[in-house]
Amino acid sequence: MARRVLLLTQVLPYPPDSGPKVKTWNVLKCLSSEYEVTLVSFVRGDQAHAAHRLREHCRAVYTVPIQRGAVRDLWHLTCSLVKRKPVVIVRDDQPAMRRMVDQVAAASRFDIVHADQLNMAQYAARVTGAATVLDAHNALWLLYKRLAETMAPGPMKMVLQRESRLLRGYESDICNAFDLVLTVSEEDQAAMEAVGAPTSRLATVPIAIDSDEVTPIARAGDANHLIHMGTMYWPPNIDGVCWFAEQVYPLIRAECSDVTFDIIGAQPPRRVRALAVHGNGIRVTGYVENPTPYLERAAAMVVPLRAGGGMRVKILNALAQELPIVTTSIGCSGIAVEDGKHVLIADSPGDFASAVLRVLRDPHLAATLGRNGRDLVRTQYDYRAIRARLLEIYRRADSVRRQ
Repeated sequence: MARRVLLLTQVLPYPPDSGPKVKTWNVLKCLSSEYEVTLVSFVRGDQAHAAHRLREHCRAVYTVPIQRGAVRDLWHLTCSLVKRKPVVIVRDDQPAMRRMVDQVAAASRFDIVHADQLNMAQYAARVTGAATVLDAHNALWLLYKRLAETMAPGPMKMVLQRESRLLRGYESDICNAFDLVLTVSEEDQAAMEAVGAPTSRLATVPIAIDSDEVTPIARAGDANHLIHMGTMYWPPNIDGVCWFAEQVYPLIRAECSDVTFDIIGAQPPRRVRALAVHGNGIRVTGYVENPTPYLERAAAMVVPLRAGGGMRVKILNALAQELPIVTTSIGCSGIAVEDGKHVLIADSPGDFASAVLRVLRDPHLAATLGRNGRDLVRTQYDYRAIRARLLEIYRRADSVRRQ
C-alpha cells in the first residue's frame, strides 16, 4: 500500500501563477510520484476548477474558504497583542480549518503530514501518528527583520520589529517540534539554526520549477519596457517597486526617455498605484492572466528587493523564460547566479540604473544573460533535478518516525 501524505497549504497551489503556488505545485508533483497525497487548503473565492486540476495528482482535495480585509487585519492584530503570538499565525488560525483537518485525519491514516509554509504548521499537531514536515518557504523572522530595517521610524516599523521578535520564538518552537524542516537556501537554514533549530532536523532543498511549463519568450527586437512581476500586496514587493520607481527609474529615464515600466501583480495598494503619473511611462496593471504580451516587449525584468528571504520564484521563472534580469543581492539570494553571466546585480540606485542601461543598450548582453539563465534553471532548478533529493529526505523522515 502506498505511503500517505496529508499536504496542508495556505494557498491552493494551482494555477502556478505566484511564487508560493509555483513552489508547492512542483513539490506536489514530486511527492505524488511516490506517495498518495491528500490536499487540504485555504481558498479565496471560487477555485473549483483549480481544485479539479489538482486531483490529477491528489487522492482527494478539500478546501476551506478564507477571507481577508482591513477590518479583519485590525482584529487579528488586536488578537496578536492579547495572545502574544505573531499576527501572521493568528490570522490563519481558523476554526473551519481546524475542523476540516480533524475530519480528514479521523477518516484516514497518514504516514506524513506536510505543512506548507509556517502558517500551516499549527494544524499538523492535530494529526496523530504521522511524521511531521514543515516546508519553510522563508525564514519569516529574518524577512520581517529586514523589512523593518527598510522602514522610517514610526508605527509600521514598530509593528514589523515586534512581528520579527515573535516569529523568532515561534519558528524556534516549531522547528524543535517537527521531525523535519525543509529550507530553500543555505542562508535560510542558517537563519533557522540561529533561533535554535536542531541541525539534524534541517534539510535544504531549493525551489524548483517545471522548465517544460515555463518556456523562452520571443522578445521583440526593439523591446524597451522594464517589467516587474509579483504579488503586489506582499510588503517586500511594495517596498522594492517604490524604491525602484522613485530612486532608480528617473536615472534611467534621464538617459533613455522612451523607456517604460510595467508593474504587474495582484492587488497593488494605493502607494503603488500612485506611482503611475501621466507622462512618466509607469503602468500599474494589477493581476494579468496572460502576461506574455508584456514579456515580449520587455527589455529586462527588474527585481529590486531590499528585504526578503528564501528564493524568488519570479527570478527562476524569468531565467527559464530567457529574460534579462537586473536584481539586488537580496533579490537573487539563494540562487546560484553569477553577476554578469546569468543576471546583473546592483544594490545602490546609481548602480542599479547603470545595470539596466547596460541591458537596454547591449542586445548581445541581454541575449547571453537569457541563454545562460535558462541553462542554469534546467540543470539545477527543474523539479526533476531535485526530485530524488526531496524524496530521499522524505524517506528518512518517514523511517525515523516508524522506528
